[in-house]
Amino acid sequence: MDGFIGEFFGTLILIVLGVGTCASVNLKKTYGQGSNWTYISVAWGLAVTMGVYVGGALGSDGHLNPAVTIGFAVFGFFPWSEVVPYLLGQFLGAFVGAALVIIQFYPHFKASQNEADGNQVGIFGTRPAISSPFLNFMSELIATWAFVFILLNLGNFTQGLKPFIVGTLITVVGMGLGTTTGFALNPARDWGPRLAYTILPVPNRGNAHWEYAWVPMCGPIVGGILAAGLQVLIK
Repeated sequence: MDGFIGEFFGTLILIVLGVGTCASVNLKKTYGQGSNWTYISVAWGLAVTMGVYVGGALGSDGHLNPAVTIGFAVFGFFPWSEVVPYLLGQFLGAFVGAALVIIQFYPHFKASQNEADGNQVGIFGTRPAISSPFLNFMSELIATWAFVFILLNLGNFTQGLKPFIVGTLITVVGMGLGTTTGFALNPARDWGPRLAYTILPVPNRGNAHWEYAWVPMCGPIVGGILAAGLQVLIK
């Protein structure tokens, strides 16, 4: 149960701060409107840091990400018996975190009349800069592979200052590899908020673009598995 609680609240914090940043950048009449990619990458890195601290303090390993949990489990770095509670915590935490962002920014969703005003699914989920499904999939695979491979070499990343190292890792992945697809790296981070945007009463809601959602689901999971497999192969 501790694993579920830690992953739920850790992922909730991750999404409240990360998706909140995207809402600040995109929606009309916020003080952060129009901020740049560096602002977004740094904020997501700090959001992950704070989520890992919360998850670790509440009894989980601070995965906050099905690509980490599944990749670790496939190659024996994490017990299969814990996978389902972790995944449930991650997806539910992401959904609830997104719901809180909708409440926080509700007047700004009302002020943003359409996608041209910034009221679009990119606040909640990811979208490619150039639509090319296979290469978008490869972008997510490569970025997540790098993220998980480095993560595996950090040891217990919930302790001490290591969550800040994880945050800087997210930031540099975002700056170096994330500009092609918005660096989901994390199926829960994409699908939980995308579902919230789809079914909750968001004023002036745009298209949720579920036709793209297989990319941030499948690319990160495959990337995480390949990273864990490489770790086993070379150690």
